[in-house]
Amino acid sequence: MQKLISSFYRLTASGALATLLALGGQTAVHAATDGSFTPAQRAEIVSIVRNALKTDPTILTDAVAAMQSKASEQKATSALDVVRHNKAQFGNSTSDIVLGNPHGKLSIVEFYDPRCPYCRKVLPDLDALVAAEPDLKLVEKVIPVLGPNSVLDSQAIVAAGLQNAYKPFQQALMADTSAPGMERIRHAAALAGLDADRLVKDMKSPAVATALAQNVALARSIDLDGTPTFIIGEQQIIPGAVSLDDLKAAVEKLKQAH
Repeated sequence: MQKLISSFYRLTASGALATLLALGGQTAVHAATDGSFTPAQRAEIVSIVRNALKTDPTILTDAVAAMQSKASEQKATSALDVVRHNKAQFGNSTSDIVLGNPHGKLSIVEFYDPRCPYCRKVLPDLDALVAAEPDLKLVEKVIPVLGPNSVLDSQAIVAAGLQNAYKPFQQALMADTSAPGMERIRHAAALAGLDADRLVKDMKSPAVATALAQNVALARSIDLDGTPTFIIGEQQIIPGAVSLDDLKAAVEKLKQAH
């Protein structure tokens, strides 16, 4: 029995218990055994695991959480590999909207949907970050993921870039809480000083359609879950509306790598 207990705790110490618990029951036994346990010992392991789960169900919760964390890490690693092998598409394509320093050594790529409330929330923080970091290149990629109204707003924002008015139009449109539609887009165009008729025409142009299609394809290539999502250089992917402090911390880490 002492040998059995020692073997069991050796499994625990090595992290294998998390896998055993997540697999559960007899499947766990088969995953754990490699010929070193007798049938009686295997039965004892199953009994220990079952009793542990009855007395402390959080063991299974912790094991599942650990596996989910590992899966997230693996997903981020795979996504960063895609970024490293496609540097031009993620930061230097001709359709990119670049804020801050176009030649900056510090690069952040943001994927956002103009109708996403979290994307709207983070806008002032991005402005503050760009203002505080003269060597920061912020690449913004618009992706319509929230339905037809997102497509309409995304087309309008990219089209505004053709009149060199991306930023003022983006701010006017994303701050407007009125009902979505062409009237709202024309109103934002007037606020930003654009030619509204040209904007409406450009929204349906091949250039705008191609830019949005490329952005969506890149988002799929990294298995993007939602917006906003930030790619920090080639080091880190941050999903969600993070705080300004978190963004500043990410930039500091980026500085250390240069």
